[in-house]
Amino acid sequence: MVNVQAFKKTNNFITMEHISKYLTRDIKLSSYEDKLFKSDLMFKDHMLVWFISGESKIIQAESTFIFKTGDIFLISRNELATIINYPKNGLPHKTVVMHLSVDRLKRFYEKIEYKKKTLPQQKMYRFSNHPLLESCLASLIPYFDVDGEFPESLATLKIEEAINILRLIDRSVDSVLASFDAPGKIDLVDFMQRNFMFNMSLEKLGYLTGRSLSTFNRDFKKLFDTTPQKWLTDKRLELAYHHLSQKKKKPTEVYLEVGFEDLSHFSFSFKKKYGVSPNQLSLIGNSMTDF
Repeated sequence: MVNVQAFKKTNNFITMEHISKYLTRDIKLSSYEDKLFKSDLMFKDHMLVWFISGESKIIQAESTFIFKTGDIFLISRNELATIINYPKNGLPHKTVVMHLSVDRLKRFYEKIEYKKKTLPQQKMYRFSNHPLLESCLASLIPYFDVDGEFPESLATLKIEEAINILRLIDRSVDSVLASFDAPGKIDLVDFMQRNFMFNMSLEKLGYLTGRSLSTFNRDFKKLFDTTPQKWLTDKRLELAYHHLSQKKKKPTEVYLEVGFEDLSHFSFSFKKKYGVSPNQLSLIGNSMTDF
């Protein structure tokens, strides 16, 4: 059955009406009707997304992407990202989303021959307005208005069609889609320096660095000589200061991107650390450019 979820949330300047229609657990039509919605995510599945309308800014450790109507992208699992979804031109932020789960991908790759290559894994593949992928994903739209159960066999066909098209376009996706390992233990300092702006639980940060929660906390204390919470707050405020003073951004542009959920809390924490509010620093920085 098609499952519809709708809710509204008010959090400072963020309001949202989110409606999702599910054909299966792995295929959905998602619509954000209101001003914007921001979330920090770690996807457990690879995600193939087609933009029907609206716009998204996706911020990763080394890159920022903007996606608009007609764009199609594939984002890898187990990658941290800040995602800000905007309605655009009077239309909602509306996408078709296909989850490429590990279980489905294992079944797919068991049936075919492919070259197992150890390649640098891309975190994001962009397929703007690609006719084959767009046709595949657009063919799902009529099913969202049909009552009754969506056959699992048909869902499998649609998902495998999408995987085959991805491999036809760029065979290097095998290095991502056919990789099923959990994250191994990695350098904690390097990881945290690149990913501190993502508002993730300590459990998820531990998982991504190949550690249990207790090992993560113990290693963190040893390496940074402070708690994760205090270190994260300080690093986010330092990045915000840079954006406000050097890049001349506005506080309303900055607080979401550096990992804060609430503008009031961000402003309070910023003033406590630097002695001036974000608005005051922004005004000072902008006035300096007049000379």
